[in-house]
Amino acid sequence: MTREFTHLPVMLTEVLEAIDGTPSLPIIDATLGGAGHSRAILDRFPTRVVCGLDQDPEAVAVATERLASYGDRAHVVHARFDEITRVALGLGIGAGDAAAVLFDLGVSSPQLDTTSRGFSYQNEGPLDMRMDTTRGLTAAAFIDAATEEKLSDLFYLHGETKFSRRIARAMVAQRPFHTTTEVADLVAGVIPIPARRRGHPAKRVFQALRVAVNEELDVLGPALDSGIELLAPGGRIIVLAYHSGEDKIAKDRLRFHATGGCECPPSLPCVCGAVPTVRLLNRGARKATSNEIAANPRAESVRLRVAERLDSTSRVVGAR
Repeated sequence: MTREFTHLPVMLTEVLEAIDGTPSLPIIDATLGGAGHSRAILDRFPTRVVCGLDQDPEAVAVATERLASYGDRAHVVHARFDEITRVALGLGIGAGDAAAVLFDLGVSSPQLDTTSRGFSYQNEGPLDMRMDTTRGLTAAAFIDAATEEKLSDLFYLHGETKFSRRIARAMVAQRPFHTTTEVADLVAGVIPIPARRRGHPAKRVFQALRVAVNEELDVLGPALDSGIELLAPGGRIIVLAYHSGEDKIAKDRLRFHATGGCECPPSLPCVCGAVPTVRLLNRGARKATSNEIAANPRAESVRLRVAERLDSTSRVVGAR
C-alpha cells in the first residue's frame, strides 16, 4: 500500500515558506494524502503538531504508518475536509488556535495511478472515482441516475468542454457503464477528430465526473471559511488548486475574507462597514517552477494562494 501512495508533494518549498514565521501552534493538513507535506512540515518545525485528515481510507492507513514515528506530534483522522472544524475541536483546536491550514486539492498521483480506483481514463478499471470508498455513489451509479441535462451542465461547467451536450446525449443512450475505458471510448467516439489533437477528450469529462461524485466544489467554499476561522492572528491558509473550478472558489473566498465582503464600488471609499479577516500575501496565484514541473509534470497546473489571518485589533475597515 505504501508504494501506491509514493508521490512528490507539490510546491513543497513554497508551502514551508508560507508556514515559516507563523505562531508556534498546531498545523492542520486538510488533505493529508500520503503525508508528503505533513512529514516535511514536522521535520522542518520540530516543535509543531500536525493534524491531518483525509477522506480516502487507503491514504489514512498509509499516512498513519508514515507518521507513526512522530508520536503525539502527528494526528491522523479519516474525514473529508469540510469536517475540519469537528475534527479540530476533537483534538482541542478551536477558533484562533491553528498556525496554518493547508488544502492540497484534487486527486492525488497514487489515486490516478491505481486502476482499481477508476480515476484514470488511460487504464481500464471499475468506474468508481470515489475518494472515500466507504460512502457515496460510484461514477457508474452517478451516470445511471443523472438526467441528460444534468450531465450536459456538469461537463460544460466543470469539464470545460463545448461538446458537453453531445457527450451527455450519447452517454444516456449507451448507459449503463461499468469500466473507465467504456466511458473514455464513448467520449473519443463523439468528439470531432480536430478536437482530439489537444489531448485525450475524456480528460476533462473524467475531471467533471470526479468533481461531482466527490462533491468537491460544493464543500470547498465552506471548508475554506472554516479553515480561516481556525487560524490564530498571523496564521496562514494555504491552497493548492489544480483546475480552474477549484482555483476560482479559492480566489473568491480568500478575496471575500480580504475585503470583509465589501460591496462598495472599488473606485470609492468603503462605507458599508466591512471588516477584513485576512490579507492576501501574493497578487494572484503562484505557479510551480520549471524545474519542479520537469521533475513532476503534474505540478504544471497547480496554482498556490496564501492568506494571513489578521489580528482583530489591527484590521483596516474597507481594505480592498
